[in-house]
Amino acid sequence: MEEYVLLFRLDILTKEIQPSPEQMQVYMKQYQDWVGGIAAQNKFVGGTGLSTEGKVVKHPSVVTDGPYVDIKESLAGFISVRASDFEDALRMAKECPILGGAGNSVEVRKVVSVHDNKK
Repeated sequence: MEEYVLLFRLDILTKEIQPSPEQMQVYMKQYQDWVGGIAAQNKFVGGTGLSTEGKVVKHPSVVTDGPYVDIKESLAGFISVRASDFEDALRMAKECPILGGAGNSVEVRKVVSVHDNKK
């Protein structure tokens, strides 16, 4: 099994497509069930959601507000999964319930190196 990261991007700017609090509860339940299905297959490694606030640091140490205001898609979070190959990871991504939202996407990336924290 290899490790992959699924990056979730959501349109957080278009007011007309933002879910109501009630819809958000339904969506979160669908998301949790989807992750639970991955975990039940022993393929879930971990993950987290991200706030919409942030800063971007560019060369040479220039700090700007981020995520970028002019880009509709914002990185909302990620999970790491174990998959037999890229197609298996892609299959998991295609089943992600956030894809039901206009402007949302899931990017799949293979983890090619791991930083060793042991000294």
